[in-house]
Amino acid sequence: MLQVIQHQKTGKLTVEEVSRPQLRHGHVLVRNVCSLVSVGTERTSVETAQASLLGKARSRPDLVKQVLDNVKRDGISATYAKVKTRLDNYKELGYSSAGVVLESAVESIGVGDRVACAGTAHHAEVVLVPKHLVARIPEGVEFSEASFTTLGAIALQGVRQAQVNVGESAAVIGLGLLGLLTVQILKASGCRVIGLDISIANFALAKELGCDECIPSDRNAPSRVASFTRGYGTDAVLITASTNSNQPLEVALQCARKKSSVVVVGAVGMNVPRSPFYEKELNLTISCSYGPGRYDSEYEVKGTDYPVGYVRWTENRNMEAVLDLLLQKKLRIGPLISHRFPVKEALKAYDIVTGKSKEKCVGILIEYPGSSVDGAGKRSTFSPVPARARTGAPTIGFIGAGNFAQSYLLPYLKRAHVELKGVATARPVNAQSIARKFGFSFCATDPREILDDPSIASVFIATRHDSHAQYVIEAIKRKKNVFVEKPLAANADELAKVRKAYAAEAANGVQVMVGFNRRFSKPFVDMHTFLGESRQPMIINYRVSAGTLPAGHWMHDPAQGGRIVGEACHFIDCMQFLTGARPVRVFADSIPKAGSGSAENVSATIRFSDGSVGTLLYLADGDPSVGKEYCEVHRGDMTVIMNNFNEVAFTQGGRKSKKRYDGTKGHEEEVRQAMQAFTGRGGELISFESLCATTTVTFKILESLQRGRPIDV
Repeated sequence: MLQVIQHQKTGKLTVEEVSRPQLRHGHVLVRNVCSLVSVGTERTSVETAQASLLGKARSRPDLVKQVLDNVKRDGISATYAKVKTRLDNYKELGYSSAGVVLESAVESIGVGDRVACAGTAHHAEVVLVPKHLVARIPEGVEFSEASFTTLGAIALQGVRQAQVNVGESAAVIGLGLLGLLTVQILKASGCRVIGLDISIANFALAKELGCDECIPSDRNAPSRVASFTRGYGTDAVLITASTNSNQPLEVALQCARKKSSVVVVGAVGMNVPRSPFYEKELNLTISCSYGPGRYDSEYEVKGTDYPVGYVRWTENRNMEAVLDLLLQKKLRIGPLISHRFPVKEALKAYDIVTGKSKEKCVGILIEYPGSSVDGAGKRSTFSPVPARARTGAPTIGFIGAGNFAQSYLLPYLKRAHVELKGVATARPVNAQSIARKFGFSFCATDPREILDDPSIASVFIATRHDSHAQYVIEAIKRKKNVFVEKPLAANADELAKVRKAYAAEAANGVQVMVGFNRRFSKPFVDMHTFLGESRQPMIINYRVSAGTLPAGHWMHDPAQGGRIVGEACHFIDCMQFLTGARPVRVFADSIPKAGSGSAENVSATIRFSDGSVGTLLYLADGDPSVGKEYCEVHRGDMTVIMNNFNEVAFTQGGRKSKKRYDGTKGHEEEVRQAMQAFTGRGGELISFESLCATTTVTFKILESLQRGRPIDV
């Protein structure tokens, strides 16, 4: 299928042939008929990507702060790899479309239904959309009209935030597409409306659509607004402009009456002067996109609705309301459509949006032929196959390849003597980007394309944690070697199923490796060598300053196992590596973290079969300036202290030495060992029993936290 995408490093826009997305639970697969270019939002997105690195940094200071915090925690090398990976990827454009349902995993929506789509409604021939971002199109509403539903819902939510009543006066600052939709909804609400803009280009159109008066947004605007409102001032001001300037907000303050509302719907400067707000006791509100539910993964991704008795107007119900307005002809779309382009010529739309083509525009539609996607294949192939993939080289398939895999796994595989055969990711654009960047022969959106390919001998799994066990089992059953990023399983039941599958195929030479990379790092290898093979037990203290995750982060989902299962397993594996013994008992305690249902500030004491004792301090609330990892080990008269993979201090018999390292954590060495083992060239893997023991300990830590007592492993 065809899709409009943009490279984030160079800003280059292209229309690419990509694989079709695969249907997921709670989603629908829609064949787009048309999609709407959101001129203001997409212009900003495109121009940001086309800016220099300095320009990108200036436009997103919040991301710059994240980068600096990451440097403090993980070091320059790791942070640089992450930033480079994020920039060297492609982004989908568009979020408002209309089309026909091809496949449905939602009971209330059937194949063939005409629907308006939001959110993941990209400029593509086929889109995958969650159920709360889809609304049925009533008979009598055209696809071209329905493609404006998302923008209409944004405008409608702004009007709801303004809380206007019949007969009140409202000002709309910014008469672009969003402003013109807002004008019509205000008129449908019984308001008198005055429109303001720095350009008079859309004044005639605004009046045609019901605006009572239009005036330039300049120094004379407040007096003219006062005249329009009979000297009262506006009951509400809605700012729908798109600019970095603070001017729209300053004008709004002057036009608003005492104790009225100012609602920011567009993206504008927000340097709020205190005095006007203080003197008028104004209510400043920022309207969040289409309405309640936006950016809430429970609502948008998992499909958990808000009860109508408590949240009358969710984003989905706002979409339905906009479609009702379209059906009643209270929202006119025809005059707003200034351009139409077939998807193959979609780049012409962006020439207009960015000003490269000097044409006046309001609403730009991208249209799709439809026939080319009904029988679309599941994979995209690339040729020629990279020269390095010589005959006899091991063939590798990848399932899931996010930022971690692109930063820490694929670069090392790309340099190895292997053939990167196929990669499957949920997002078509991501799959294609990764395939081209790393030299895969094909890409797909369906993992079965990797699992069922008989030429693929080994599978790397780097998906979200709740799918690891499933893909490991499927790969083992097909007699493929498996490298799975941690964890091996998200719960005990999954681990039991993995054990059973492995036991059935181990005799056939199937090998399994989990991404416990730290034991392969140079600091830990040197620590292991220094501590030697003495039978004396160890005391290990491993402190991890993991950092806080945002409230909506996917790791907080109970189905993913939480941070102990998903990350603490690394450090338990290191303890096993150093002691050479198995864990036999664990006791854990924690400090609750507000707003999080998972264990994030945990102290766990683990006893090993040789008498060693390890204490893991896993902290989410530590200061980010503290190095992420610190490990102190005592065995007899030997002490080893590792500080964030940058330095190790070795002490024995009163003699002390230090060794410096580059901060890397063993990912390259781990990949090399795995590939040597998978191809019979002598690489040493972590034993399967050790992998299972580490995973089991993470479950026992959670059990100990729940029961408040030590738990045998």
